[in-house]
Amino acid sequence: MTTRSEPTRHHVQGTPRPVHLPDGRDLYAMELAPRLAPPTVVFEAGAAATRSSWALVQPLVGTFAHAIVYDRAGLGRSAPDPVSRTLRRMADDLGALLTGLGTGPFVLVGHSAGGPIVRLAAADAPDRIAGLVLVDPSDEASAILLGRAFRALEKPVVRTNLLLARAGLLARLYRPMLAALPPDARDDLRREGFTADLVRTHLAQTHTYLDELAGFRDDPPQLGGIPVTVVSGTRTGSGMTARTRADANAAHAHRAAASPAGRHVLAPNSGHYIPLTDPELVATEIRGLVEAARR
Repeated sequence: MTTRSEPTRHHVQGTPRPVHLPDGRDLYAMELAPRLAPPTVVFEAGAAATRSSWALVQPLVGTFAHAIVYDRAGLGRSAPDPVSRTLRRMADDLGALLTGLGTGPFVLVGHSAGGPIVRLAAADAPDRIAGLVLVDPSDEASAILLGRAFRALEKPVVRTNLLLARAGLLARLYRPMLAALPPDARDDLRREGFTADLVRTHLAQTHTYLDELAGFRDDPPQLGGIPVTVVSGTRTGSGMTARTRADANAAHAHRAAASPAGRHVLAPNSGHYIPLTDPELVATEIRGLVEAARR
């Protein structure tokens, strides 16, 4: 008697794609719609976020473009990096990933701390970049983000998260995020998104990230004519008061205005986690850049 094998279950974020870096490290990536015409859309997650944070946006984009998510080194399923996790190092990894995908063009999408990463990677090779979508990004024009109070709080907060992760309690703080995700991405995030190793990677990033971002004030990534769309949240919460929201959105407006084809878009349903609360809006802004690149 023969038995039929179980059918392969389709994951909402697609199929794994190997990413081999020049120094021998591997990153974990997943892709949707690889046969669609360029440009390819590549997503960069926030400071301590994995590819699962894009699980509502990426499938929408996969209906009209090749869409790739990945885990930075030390996050999700990607192995830790033996070298310090500087902004420069993270942008170099993204650049190597893009090179492995081909000549482009690419639309890069970065949320929160991923915003400066995609800006720096784009400036390294602007000819292959068709556009940037920065989703509630960290930005050097923000006085509060680079101020003394935020710097004083950042590392203690991350160290507290490390204690919670070791105790198996960190996921409880992110129940609304988990509830918003499709079941398979939710399961991935539960397993991979709240580990002590992940928080240690986040802590390593905090050692230099804000200093490097502050350096952008004097020497910003040069994006030339790359179109830049900046999507801002409009609501408070997740640590953002009315004052910090206003400061962030002013910085976002400044960033959009610096691009000759810049757009500043407000997400009406969102605080900081726009990919979870306004995914259709983010996908629409990505579609605009993809279609412009195809014309």
